Amino acid sequence: MKKFSIPIKHGVAVAAGLIAYFLILSLFGAHKYPIFSLFNGVIMAYGMWEAIKYYRLSAGNKFKYQKGFMTGLLTGFNATIIFTIFFGIYATEIDPGFKDELVAMWVDDWFISIGMLLFTVALMGFATSIVFTLAFMQLKKDSWNTKEGKKHTY
Repeated sequence: MKKFSIPIKHGVAVAAGLIAYFLILSLFGAHKYPIFSLFNGVIMAYGMWEAIKYYRLSAGNKFKYQKGFMTGLLTGFNATIIFTIFFGIYATEIDPGFKDELVAMWVDDWFISIGMLLFTVALMGFATSIVFTLAFMQLKKDSWNTKEGKKHTY
């Protein structure tokens, strides 16, 4: 359970940040403009960076690329799942007209179901998680440009 505590804690924190940002936007009526969702990437990136950094500090010399990768990926996936559940509850129960306002931004005569909207939100979150994890692990991995690393090359 210890190996999953970092992604769970950081994933919940990232989801809380995403939810808080969404609710702040909804106070001003800006939550229906998709351009503001770009800041979600900043929130996600910061949380995933902190999770990988914290895991690397706790692992010390036993830090492995695969474990760091899984930490970042699970953090992003946990945050995405929690935020998608919140988004579904918000779009169906709290503000049922939100979905229609959001889709009307693009086209007037096109029906989109709540399932398709939630699938899109989840897909964007999962894709963001994968991209950020790949990028961050390039910065956090150990370099092979050392005497020890050169022993492992051909």
